[in-house]
Amino acid sequence: MARSADPVTAYARAVVARKIVAGPYVRLACARHLKDVKDQKKTRMLWRPDVALKSIEFFPDVLTLEEEDAFKPLPWQCFVIGSLRGWFRHDGFRRFRDAYIETGKGSGKTPLAAGLALQAFVTDKQAAAEVYSAATTTDQAKIAWTDADRMVEMSPELNAVVKREAACLSYGSPERVFRPVSSEHKGLDGKRPHFVIVDELHEHPSDMVVNKMKAGTKRNRNALIFRITNSGFDRNSVCWKEHDYSIKVLQGTLKNEAWFAYICALDKGDDWTDEAVWPKANPGMHAGLPPVEYLRDQIINAVGMPSKENIVKRLNCCIWTEASELWLRMDKWDACPSDKISTQALLGESCIMGLDMASTEDFSASAKLFGPDEDGFYDVLWRFWLPEESIAEATSKRPEAVRLQLREWADQGWITLTPGQTTDYDLIEEALLDDAAKYNVKSVPFDRWNVTQLVTHLKDKLGEERVLDFSQAMAAMSAPSKELEKIVVEGKLRHGGNPVARWMASNVVIKHGPNAQIKPDREKSADKIDGIIALVMALDMAMRAPKPEASPYSERGLIFI
Repeated sequence: MARSADPVTAYARAVVARKIVAGPYVRLACARHLKDVKDQKKTRMLWRPDVALKSIEFFPDVLTLEEEDAFKPLPWQCFVIGSLRGWFRHDGFRRFRDAYIETGKGSGKTPLAAGLALQAFVTDKQAAAEVYSAATTTDQAKIAWTDADRMVEMSPELNAVVKREAACLSYGSPERVFRPVSSEHKGLDGKRPHFVIVDELHEHPSDMVVNKMKAGTKRNRNALIFRITNSGFDRNSVCWKEHDYSIKVLQGTLKNEAWFAYICALDKGDDWTDEAVWPKANPGMHAGLPPVEYLRDQIINAVGMPSKENIVKRLNCCIWTEASELWLRMDKWDACPSDKISTQALLGESCIMGLDMASTEDFSASAKLFGPDEDGFYDVLWRFWLPEESIAEATSKRPEAVRLQLREWADQGWITLTPGQTTDYDLIEEALLDDAAKYNVKSVPFDRWNVTQLVTHLKDKLGEERVLDFSQAMAAMSAPSKELEKIVVEGKLRHGGNPVARWMASNVVIKHGPNAQIKPDREKSADKIDGIIALVMALDMAMRAPKPEASPYSERGLIFI
């Protein structure tokens, strides 16, 4: 890439224009940057390309990777460095407080992290700054710290001012420190970090390291938690959760202006053995990070050898080997008509109301489905309920970012919060009966679990013939699941732009059965999917409804006025 006064924006434009080979989430990250640059006045965020460039130039000017070899960041590294250091909030503090970086093995993540940590260590105006390389074990924590220590040793400028000890770099007065720390021997307690490297997140057995480091940054408005990782294999891991959360931020499903993500991945349908797609997982491949010969050897040796294939897919091709397939494409969902549906216009119209109720402490959902109309379009009106305590700061088990997003949606009226810790079925029943009075509800399919009292009341008041037990078995769910997939792809679902429904749609993982059957998989889905389950049940009833017979005279063109 030619030298530019704004290499971050230049990289983003080249990626979006497909002049640089990049995967779907890197393209989203670049598109996000370009949109944010354009919308600065509206969002009250400030892009400072001069600051970004100065931060990028710190690397070759001050840092050395090998003896007498300046650290010249690659274009993808420039994008990360400049984005993190060049974006500011309206109050003057840096925009990004969290970063998630996932690339293929050998792309230069760890030296990048060490360089960013050193830059924060010696250039940020943070008195007594604490910088850490954090991990579950001391040996793992020392990997990135050792890279930083070597950079200090080989830099005449840094070596003259930074004191080097066995497991600590120190600088300035009041003294700043840069140490490796781990969860061993309570080594993470009592820290107030300014910059934290969390290395190899896919190897962390829990979110303890991230959470303890994050908790210490609350009083530092320029603090940054910098996670770097290869792709993993465990959908229950902290790495998968942050991978999935990052994708949702890039897609716009979840809003978090303080979260930066750069996630390498192949596009759906790419052949992982095709050399043309390898740069999507290895953004430094053209510069020998890693060497293309190394990748060729790894992939050639892995083909047909299952014991090695999954490792190579994960480490070198950024493929989550044990991750189930996410189902609904968000680009197709977003392409559906998203204008807010007029509830007034639908009053009295025929619909089917699918219900998916929480057991005690989580989401409940209804989906009122209207249609199809003569053009095959469906309209859907959603309701979502959530116990107040399930997103309260003191009691919620959800990650803070997700909890705050759910709170925002509740404040905007997309979620109804019910008092206490458990589902308030009386309040839900009242809302459902109100809907039944306003709309011509033909049937109410429901998931049989945990709603006995509510269902009994609905059957008493709406009639047993309308309130129908819907099996969650593969055979019952497959046809309406395929129908939902079809109408989303065809753009015939008018979903009203409901952000909670969109979030749930983005969470759904599909389960495959015999004879090409499919159904949403609650257990493996990334998060809640209640609204989609309610919609699938309603779709089944709509597909079963008898179609009005056309007049034979109409078909022959013999209707007279």
